[in-house]
Amino acid sequence: MGADPEGRGRRTGRGTGRRAGRGRRPLRTGLLLTGCVSLLAGCASMPDNGNLKSVDASQRPDSQSQVRVYAMPPREGARAVEIVQGFLEALTSDDPQFSMARKYLTGEASKSWHPERSTTVLADGPNTSADGNAGNDSDGRTFSLTGREVATVDEQHAYRPQERQYKETVHLSQQGGPGGPWRIDRLPPGVVLGESDFQRIYRSVNKYYYATRASGMGPDGQRALVADPIYIRQRIDPLTETVKSLLHGPTNWLDQVADSSFSSGTKLKDPGKSLTPDDQNKLTVQLNSRADRTGQRRCSEMAAQLLFTLQDLTSSGVEEVQLQRSNGSMLCVLSEERAESIAPHRTADRPDFQYFIDDEKRLVRMPAAAGSTADPEPVLGTIGSGDQPLRSAAVSRDEKRAAGVSYDGRSLYVGSLDANGELHKAQVRSKAKLEEDRLSTPSWDGRGDLWVADRDPKRPRLLWFGQGAGEPLQVDVSGLDGHIEAVRVSADGVRIALLVEKGEKKSLWIGRVERAGGGEGEKPDISVLEPTQAAPQMEEVTAMSWAGGSRLVVVGRESGGVQQMRYVQCDGSVRPGTALPGLTGVKEIAASEDERQPLVAHSDDGIVRLPTGAQWQTVVKEGAAPVYPG
Repeated sequence: MGADPEGRGRRTGRGTGRRAGRGRRPLRTGLLLTGCVSLLAGCASMPDNGNLKSVDASQRPDSQSQVRVYAMPPREGARAVEIVQGFLEALTSDDPQFSMARKYLTGEASKSWHPERSTTVLADGPNTSADGNAGNDSDGRTFSLTGREVATVDEQHAYRPQERQYKETVHLSQQGGPGGPWRIDRLPPGVVLGESDFQRIYRSVNKYYYATRASGMGPDGQRALVADPIYIRQRIDPLTETVKSLLHGPTNWLDQVADSSFSSGTKLKDPGKSLTPDDQNKLTVQLNSRADRTGQRRCSEMAAQLLFTLQDLTSSGVEEVQLQRSNGSMLCVLSEERAESIAPHRTADRPDFQYFIDDEKRLVRMPAAAGSTADPEPVLGTIGSGDQPLRSAAVSRDEKRAAGVSYDGRSLYVGSLDANGELHKAQVRSKAKLEEDRLSTPSWDGRGDLWVADRDPKRPRLLWFGQGAGEPLQVDVSGLDGHIEAVRVSADGVRIALLVEKGEKKSLWIGRVERAGGGEGEKPDISVLEPTQAAPQMEEVTAMSWAGGSRLVVVGRESGGVQQMRYVQCDGSVRPGTALPGLTGVKEIAASEDERQPLVAHSDDGIVRLPTGAQWQTVVKEGAAPVYPG
């Protein structure tokens, strides 16, 4: 139990979220903390001897976040309450198979308990009480577990926000009759733990799949790569677990619009074997017989999925992937350099420019490079002349076309970004009385199609223009409680971020874009389905932008708080440490899906941008509506 199989040092988290005064007695079963307290402090080597130390959960401060945590078995003669508390603590340890947690269960309960099937995340951890909440019965004792549930992670490792009260029971009996050791014989399904423990134990990783042909064929005929975020236990062989999850296929929410090049039923030949790259950073993956007859093109697509997925695991270091048949012969090999030609990893090309509306109501641009000091200049074409005053605009992802909303918000114009580019008035007109209720800032998807919302309270609509032209199609949106204020479509074209207003508050939702039909000369049927809230921890979201394959940057405030900016995942989760430097009066925010590019915002200081590792820098004092291509 003293050895660290990963050789990376012992780690612990920031506590379980359960604190004194919440009805919990001090834990006497304990946990083990061992190894270098801080890897960042430069520990020279891992100790291989010395005493292990038993501690209470309350003794695990944030400063020990690099120490690994192991659970301890139940002590002889432990009371029923200690068994419950010890079991809950064991769920927060770095125990690969929860073998120590099972020591708190009866044999039958251990057989029927499947911790891998679900994880329930509570805001402050499960609360129990050894007095008022404990019940006695003829067969044993019953304890209540309560808390505020914030999310669940299902068997596919998919995170879903879930705001509700949690209440379950744990039943214990004495083994061998009165006087025997207490053990848990009935318990809730899966794992339950506090949010701080969840953030310590789990990490978010993007799996990558291909958009279905109906959903994501770009102008170049390539299918877009779609990021599918999951959560894995970050110190329990994350590389192997990520590969297994990738082979299993897209999560249920994304499955309708994304495909895997791996055939259904493809698995690792030896699921119990840990995958490790060699000293040349090449990972060899032997698959079962389902992959034996895979052709070279498809095998390369499979390898690209795998390579890009593992690159999200920053510690994996994988630069090349070799796939093998079930007999050990080679299927294909793919390097990082070649993978970009199979399936471009970046959901959009690195943009050349950032754009905004200047004080003359023209669309202007400035070089996207963070270190550039060039002044903004009008874009080419009529849309940059100022002849048609604009309030907002969007630039296509290839930076060849732009769409702009007239200054009064009623009309939409589309034109090319070349010297002779003329503006064409789109076939839409908002009839709302107030300017703020008219057309939203438009958005281009990776297919070259254009989206915009008409915010007219009497006739709210989400509109789609095929290739930015022709008569608009009204998109069916179901499941939203409120009306759409802002629209941003992801580069992969299968997800749409919607700022939804209800009453005087706005919230962020992510919907799945499904298309049907749309043959030669026909318009497709387009629907936005199963919208899920993407920033439930914020009481109000006022601005947002895609900032990666599965990440957005949002501006808003939490309950009773001040305005803040932070990154959120499209599944509704928030990674620790994602808050951004403060900025006064942010009205609009823009980010590139290429995460290397600086943020751009419209604030009280004018148009500003935030290069990586720097502070906000003012570009111009007057301007509005900053955007990246998209």
